Amino acid sequence: MSIRTILFDLDGTLIDTNELINLSFYHTFQKFGYQFTHDEILAFNGPPLVETFQNIDLAQSEAMITTYREHNLVHHDDYVKAFPNVKETLKALKNRGISLGIVTTKMRDTAIRGLKVTGIEAYFDTIVGLDDVSNAKPHPESVLNAMKVLHADPETTLMVGDNWHDIKAGHNAGVKTAAVAWSLKGEEFLQGYEPTYMLYDMFDLLEIIGV
Repeated sequence: MSIRTILFDLDGTLIDTNELINLSFYHTFQKFGYQFTHDEILAFNGPPLVETFQNIDLAQSEAMITTYREHNLVHHDDYVKAFPNVKETLKALKNRGISLGIVTTKMRDTAIRGLKVTGIEAYFDTIVGLDDVSNAKPHPESVLNAMKVLHADPETTLMVGDNWHDIKAGHNAGVKTAAVAWSLKGEEFLQGYEPTYMLYDMFDLLEIIGV
């Protein structure tokens, strides 16, 4: 059966927030007296902030989250941009009647801000943020919630992401999955989670749906 619904992770998949995220982590860790290597900080990119900071310093996790979010929001619009061919691909998908949704571990308001800054908000029929669910990816709740809103069938739904959490969430929800090769995690790492497809360019989605 052909794909009728595509759900996307946001950061690192559709929009390039990698430098912003890294800088926000560096700023937060510096303020609270922690030092991590670049590779260690890359590993913090993906899971919910509360999970990351509670594992580092439970007592100060709330203050660290606040510091991170304040820095992130102040510098957000200066760093965020869409990855190549994202807007063109989303437009082509919508023109072919594909339902599109966002499934992210960002708070809803921040996710919407990123979509607006990059000019792609209008293409999405639903947005599921971290504050819309009780269980973050890799739990399937956010994927299933988006599918419910879109009246989507698992057999014709594709989950696209740049991290293992996205691929596992898709598997757990019983849908097809696609990993993006431009992920900071690297293609080889993501292949280990057995996505249905690997995207080397966002335009690859058009071939998958049969355009």
